Amino acid sequence: MAYDDGNIFAKILRGEIPCRKVYEDEHALAFHDINPQAPVHVLVIPKGPYVSMADFTENAPDDLVLGFFRAVGTVARELELVEPGYRILANHGVHSHQEVPHLHIHIFGGKQLGPMLVKDRAKG
Repeated sequence: MAYDDGNIFAKILRGEIPCRKVYEDEHALAFHDINPQAPVHVLVIPKGPYVSMADFTENAPDDLVLGFFRAVGTVARELELVEPGYRILANHGVHSHQEVPHLHIHIFGGKQLGPMLVKDRAKG
């Protein structure tokens, strides 16, 4: 899938759309999700045109990959989520329900989150 420079995260990175910023450095931008699914729900996006984790880890320079993942950890610490815990999630493609074609990691926290996936009762 080719990168769409008109996606909402690209516009946020360019400053065309505002966000409630949590953290920013040369590698990443973190901001509050506009439709939070937990008391704390922050998105962390790399500063570059990467559609997915597969695209990012294959094509981004090593310093960006390292800096991006360090930013995810920094955001979790700054939001004081390390204890009692948090969840990170990155969707990839149609089956995962990826809504924006720009790599982003969700950080969820602030409450007991429960199981990640619900077992399909039809399959037993």
